[in-house]
Amino acid sequence: MPRSPMVVRTVPALRRALESLRARKAAVALVPTMGALHDGHVSLVRLAKRRAQKVVVSIFVNPTQFAPTEDFGSYPRTWKADVAKLAAEKVDLIWNPDVKAMYPEGFATRIAPEGPAIAGLEDRFRPHFFGGVATVVGKLFTQVRPDVAIFGEKDFQQLRVVTQMAADLDLGVRVVGSRTVRERDGLAMSSRNVYLSPEERQTAPVLYCAMKETAKRLKAGEDFEAAISAGRELVTQAGFVVDYFEGRHAETLAPIASVKDGPVRLLVAAKLGKTRLIDNIGV
Repeated sequence: MPRSPMVVRTVPALRRALESLRARKAAVALVPTMGALHDGHVSLVRLAKRRAQKVVVSIFVNPTQFAPTEDFGSYPRTWKADVAKLAAEKVDLIWNPDVKAMYPEGFATRIAPEGPAIAGLEDRFRPHFFGGVATVVGKLFTQVRPDVAIFGEKDFQQLRVVTQMAADLDLGVRVVGSRTVRERDGLAMSSRNVYLSPEERQTAPVLYCAMKETAKRLKAGEDFEAAISAGRELVTQAGFVVDYFEGRHAETLAPIASVKDGPVRLLVAAKLGKTRLIDNIGV
């Protein structure tokens, strides 16, 4: 049975552990997570191991990125299974602070990202979200001070926001995106997939299929807005309530009118029953 990684829960303990990890000037990679780990997270850890000698995984369900109407209280928490997965991958350190360690009494500072954080995608429906993400990731970067940090491409706007923040604030972290890991039927792996009923789970892969069909149409030279509208309609007809289904510039997330304005990223967010799913692909 693999040895469990060291677990630390306070900033002083984290700093002591990191001093030991950095002996002989070893490079450190950070994989930020909210737990409920699946094979997508494991792929991030494996990429981190290829990029650095030591790997730190943070597990923290961050309350500042949840609105009062969202699922902070019910977000899946699977600590024992998470530790077992990370032990199997021979992770060096788990940073598992509680809310008081991350946001102690009197905490009064927030990061307010702009640029890709106000692109009119996730921010249009979750205006609180990227401020919470940027603040907690900024803290993680300054706490761990990693050489590289690994984020999944499934949360593509988040990846762009974190990349911009790290560059703008000179945090000395190289942010690396990792390809979305999918189920066999194409559904992007997500901790929230457990909310889907069996019937909804059968329908959910339509998101990926619609994006693939849209990408195919765009590559064939079909009118940009017509192809996007057709993809949006496929998702709607399957029973989703669509928040957005859009083609954006893959680097800036700015609106575009043609594949010639690219590179193009297709991004979708839609609710199926009570579960909100997001996904994206490149064209």
